[in-house]
Amino acid sequence: MKLKDLIDLAFKAKKNAYAPYSGFSVGAVLLGENSRTFTGCNVENSSYGLSMCAERIALFKAVSEGCRDFELLILVSDSDEFCLPCGACRQVLWEFSNDLRIVMSNKKKEVKETWVEELLPEAFSLNKKAKGGQ
Repeated sequence: MKLKDLIDLAFKAKKNAYAPYSGFSVGAVLLGENSRTFTGCNVENSSYGLSMCAERIALFKAVSEGCRDFELLILVSDSDEFCLPCGACRQVLWEFSNDLRIVMSNKKKEVKETWVEELLPEAFSLNKKAKGGQ
């Protein structure tokens, strides 16, 4: 699947976001092994700590379906700026793919790229070499 198609898929996933408190909708696509794609959108809750980010939803869907090897995360929003993963998402993503490529797209469909290791240097791990181990 081409990068543009994955970005379009993330914008489609963003339409399902439930963001009545922040008004900030986010869509994500996680590309796993064998080109499997997993989408996610943010889901807020009036008890803010129970809200979930789009990228963790995509990751948890993937893991629940047996996929634990990832190569790319697409993250989109309707902002002029690029939407970066929060600290919790950075840690969870690193757990499964410490060399994960992250591509962000804003409402103008401009693209910026980074890597999870750049966003979370010196990440916490019980086993630095583990990638989704059991």
